[in-house]
Amino acid sequence: MPWLYLSLAIVTEVTGTISLKFSNGFSSLPASIVVIVAYGTSFFLLGLSLKGIELGVAYAIWAGVGTGLIAIAGLALFGEQFTVLKAISIVFIIAGVIGLNLSKAAS
Repeated sequence: MPWLYLSLAIVTEVTGTISLKFSNGFSSLPASIVVIVAYGTSFFLLGLSLKGIELGVAYAIWAGVGTGLIAIAGLALFGEQFTVLKAISIVFIIAGVIGLNLSKAAS
């Protein structure tokens, strides 16, 4: 169950961050409400996930996967520039998440 909570925490964090862009500096009330609810939900779910996942591992996965997904969303939803450096950086984020999971399994 902790991994499900962490997965949902990532989804809600990404939702909140995308909504942050749509909030236009908190000038759009509906998007601003989504930001607040999504981030609150994300932290709540992250907290629940910590009952069964180490803090460092959970936070690194939450932040890393969220960052990677936001970079992809920026490209897909907002037409942000795609560069080789961005692609390599996303690969490093994914590799770091895999490495954290492997280090937990090894210990």
